[in-house]
Amino acid sequence: MPKNTKTGCIEMICGPMFSGKTEELIRRLKRAIIAKNKVAVFKPEIDKRYSDEFVVSHNNNSIQSITINNSKDIINLSKDINIIGIDEIQFFNIDIIEVCINLANSGKRIIISGLDKDFKGAPFGIMPNLMCEAEQVTKLTAICNQCGEYASFTKRITDNKDQVLLGETDIYEANCRACFYKK
Repeated sequence: MPKNTKTGCIEMICGPMFSGKTEELIRRLKRAIIAKNKVAVFKPEIDKRYSDEFVVSHNNNSIQSITINNSKDIINLSKDINIIGIDEIQFFNIDIIEVCINLANSGKRIIISGLDKDFKGAPFGIMPNLMCEAEQVTKLTAICNQCGEYASFTKRITDNKDQVLLGETDIYEANCRACFYKK
């Protein structure tokens, strides 16, 4: 991780569901707070699984956040902030790419987390573009629910075919490559 945030940067945390992406985001942001940085945390309005006022991990760790409908609002809400966290970034529209670039170019450290692939194993929306912009990409793995190997895929275990379907272990499981593509 860059030590000097005056130049600005984008750090991405990605991987499948249940890999600890939000947990890692919260860890980095809490360390930044301990170091006396001004931190703001944002999440998309669509993510209401645990709380409207907090980003919450599956392990129930949390950090106060601001729920955003329009990604461009992040720019105005972080004028006096030097470290910005954004959770579930894959749910934002394409404007979030420009927002992250502009914030990093203005000297801010941007830490983003989200799913790199959807339930079909395809790149999730804006994620490939953000990976290309990031100075650092941390790709986490989960544990395969079928065989116990490292898992890089999120498999939907319901028949719903919508790309965006919020859920937990009742709708998704982590899979390794072999189990994800098993017929």
